[in-house]
Amino acid sequence: MTDPAIILSPAPRANPTLKHALNDILGGSAASVLTVTFGLSYALLIFAGPLSPYLSYGITATFVSSAVLAAIVALGSSLPFAVAAPDSSTAAVTGILAASLVERIEAANLSTPLLSPVLITLGLSTVLTGMVLCGLGLTRMGRAIRYVPYPVVGGFLGATGLLIVMGAIRVITDHPVQFATLLRFTNTTTLLELGAACAMALVLYLTWHRSRSPFGLPIILVAGVLTAHLAFWVTGVPLGEARALGWTFQPPPQAAFMVPWHTDALIHYPWFAVPDLLGNLVAVIFVTASSTLFNTTGIEVAVHREANLERELNVTGAANMLTGVLGGYAGCISISRSILNFSSGGRGRLSGLTVAAMSLLMLAVAPDLLGFIPKFVLGGLLLYLGADQLHKWIIESRKRLSKLEYLSLIAIIAIIVVWGFVPGILIGVIIGCATFAFSAARVESIKYSFDGSEYRSSLDRSRDDQEVLLAHGGKIQGLNLQSYLFFGSANRLYQHVKRLLQERPECRYLLFDFKLVTGVDSSAAYSFAQIKRSARDLGVELILVHLSAAAEKVLRSSDFIGEGVTIIPELDHALEWCENEIISQHQDLAQEEASLRDWFARLLESESDADELIRRCQRIEVAAGEIIVRAGDPADSMHFILDGRVGIMVPADDDRTTRVRSLGRYTTIGEMGLVSHAPRSATIQAEVDSVLYVLNTHQFDEIKEEDPALSHKLLTYFVSVMAERLTFANRTIAVLRR
Repeated sequence: MTDPAIILSPAPRANPTLKHALNDILGGSAASVLTVTFGLSYALLIFAGPLSPYLSYGITATFVSSAVLAAIVALGSSLPFAVAAPDSSTAAVTGILAASLVERIEAANLSTPLLSPVLITLGLSTVLTGMVLCGLGLTRMGRAIRYVPYPVVGGFLGATGLLIVMGAIRVITDHPVQFATLLRFTNTTTLLELGAACAMALVLYLTWHRSRSPFGLPIILVAGVLTAHLAFWVTGVPLGEARALGWTFQPPPQAAFMVPWHTDALIHYPWFAVPDLLGNLVAVIFVTASSTLFNTTGIEVAVHREANLERELNVTGAANMLTGVLGGYAGCISISRSILNFSSGGRGRLSGLTVAAMSLLMLAVAPDLLGFIPKFVLGGLLLYLGADQLHKWIIESRKRLSKLEYLSLIAIIAIIVVWGFVPGILIGVIIGCATFAFSAARVESIKYSFDGSEYRSSLDRSRDDQEVLLAHGGKIQGLNLQSYLFFGSANRLYQHVKRLLQERPECRYLLFDFKLVTGVDSSAAYSFAQIKRSARDLGVELILVHLSAAAEKVLRSSDFIGEGVTIIPELDHALEWCENEIISQHQDLAQEEASLRDWFARLLESESDADELIRRCQRIEVAAGEIIVRAGDPADSMHFILDGRVGIMVPADDDRTTRVRSLGRYTTIGEMGLVSHAPRSATIQAEVDSVLYVLNTHQFDEIKEEDPALSHKLLTYFVSVMAERLTFANRTIAVLRR
């Protein structure tokens, strides 16, 4: 009887390139939904108040920015599925920059039209932002932002959330949030508009915030628009009257694409206002750089892939420079849109190009669309985005920060909102440095390192156990940590661990001794998460020793402590535990090898032939459910099943598989394929955790050339196995014919 792996023909497969392209387009389309929706709200946020008459140009600038950023980042990012566009934080600081320029022009009573100066300011700030990002990437100074104290970054981004909320209120009511305008908010219509926007924000939180369905957001917004128009119809309010009352936007005129770099516009630009705008310009650069780095890190953690930060800075910088030249404004890689694309199946660069194409399409559609959208719908979206950012940095950060760090964060938010970004940054850095000075010393995070062959537990062991530890002690690697661990030092620790695991591939137990560590900052959790991921990929167990309650709380809050991480109070006990594991594994392997030798000796009737065959085979372990070989693969090996059970699976209806045979310990699979070299026509899958020894065609050919006697015994064994299987099949057929 022939091998079951040869009987069945492989099922036809779809073109993988076309399938990947379709997945990329689907994922990009899902991300485009967020890009279009957010883009409209960002245009309203920036072109509000005195800039409202130029909203159509703001929409054009928004979707030009979205298209350029998405296309350039898609083509150059180290994460092929990354999606870039203006972000809520970058849009908020860009809006503050534009509003500051308008205030300076109006204060000077200039008759200069506002559009050209604003577009020039946005373009210049975006080009400068791109140049700074490229400089940070080329000089490898981008990682320096990781040394900025966490409360400073949190305060900065929390302030942008508050500014988004304030901008949303201005979009909804046409009134800025100031002490002088508070009485205007007592108007009944204004209160109703704010109430409707808050209701929309609440609906977004209760629905889309929790599900993150790619099409949930547009469905909710469309439902809000339809509800508003239904209310207008029921109350007998025509659309024109609703617009006059301020419930809906005035439809902006179609705006042609306009590059602001004209000689006349540059000559009449209010250059006197530039010094007053420098603080807000610094804010745009800082927010874009920090968002690029932190969003990239968030994507790394979410999808378990490592990005090249320098490359991300360079690509984002180039995209921003081109965006600025075309009259757009700053943006960066988006964590929400990138993860949505990835979750929807997008893995390639076509996803970002799809987002770019959809953004260009909106240049023709968006102005007409905006005239039918009630203010409270997009205003509610802005309220939700701002409130979500505030919740992240004011509520959630409280769990990760000490009291002093948290108070610093709140103080920085207040300073930025009251006095501006520059005072907030300066005072925040001073507060952060002062806080850090009390808790960290300027020393390396690793005091010394050791391995299990040179540093052992105090337990006296037998001579045999000592020989095992001497031969395999390198599987234990230890790092004695010291000082205060924050994002910068923890990142250096991660880089050291990566090099260590590359240089010592035999490592299976990595000990971290926290005895000399004075504290662990919440931001260090990102680096420990990367350490855990690298260790898990290599099958390395992490052991934490002398971990304080405060440090354990910080690491637990980031889900670092869990499977693959063990906490042991003392170093001596930790070393003893690792040594016991190594000795036990060595004994198990010794017993396993003896069992394998006995089996081969019975098959081949020779212990020397058994030893030779063992030498030619490669040991593998497979987990339950793991695929060992797939249908269609070349039949380039056979498997001796020493322990466990495997099944031979064939395709069935509805994309299912059916088991046609199961093989237990001391059986073999793939013998005839090894001889005939025909492609495998069935999939072999482990049904339980199993241990197999693999003999490939290369080793089998060497046996035939170097040891003909052993080759003859193997072929005889193959024939006997096939005869047994043929007899079994004949008996089965006879029963079925009764």
